[in-house]
Amino acid sequence: MMVSEQDLTALWITFRLAALTTVILLLIGTPLAWWLARSRWRYKFLLEAVVALPLVLPPTVLGFYLLIALGPHGPVGGLMERLGGQPLAFTFSGLVIGSVVYSLPFVVQPLQGAFAALGRRPLEVAATLRASPLDRFLTVAVPLARPGFLTATVLGFAHTLGEFGVVLMVGGNIPGSTQVISIAIYDHVETLEYTQAHWISGGLLLLS
Repeated sequence: MMVSEQDLTALWITFRLAALTTVILLLIGTPLAWWLARSRWRYKFLLEAVVALPLVLPPTVLGFYLLIALGPHGPVGGLMERLGGQPLAFTFSGLVIGSVVYSLPFVVQPLQGAFAALGRRPLEVAATLRASPLDRFLTVAVPLARPGFLTATVLGFAHTLGEFGVVLMVGGNIPGSTQVISIAIYDHVETLEYTQAHWISGGLLLLS
């Protein structure tokens, strides 16, 4: 068999990670993108710069600082230990957090652009019909920004599928737990198992 059971497990972990990350990013990114598109705060460019940081920061650097934060001596990992939980480094939950941070701009920026392109006129017309702010957002802004949601969903999911540096730093390479498909391909190449690497890479190429 060209694809081993361990590879299939890594593929399942990757798809589960990408799906969960995309859902979380849509829940977090939608209100954030809406605020960035509508706000006139003079310093909002600072928040935009933070959101865009994963686009320019090397993945290993981002992964290193996330590893520190999620580890037992970091602010997040330490808090989890004090609450009776376990540090998040080298766990699937840690992978999710790292993926959310790393893929954030790929969801927020398309949504922000879609919301900004709406202009104020449709919302003002809805307001004259006594629609509440929430109603205007759900029944006017969201339907009109549907192409932006589609782009954000596809980019967020696809970007998570191809992650390597961040997930390796935060989750390590634990088969059946944190080993994603990109790391499995790397393992095959390192051991000169090019046939297996070709089968997995070709499948992902067709999916892409």
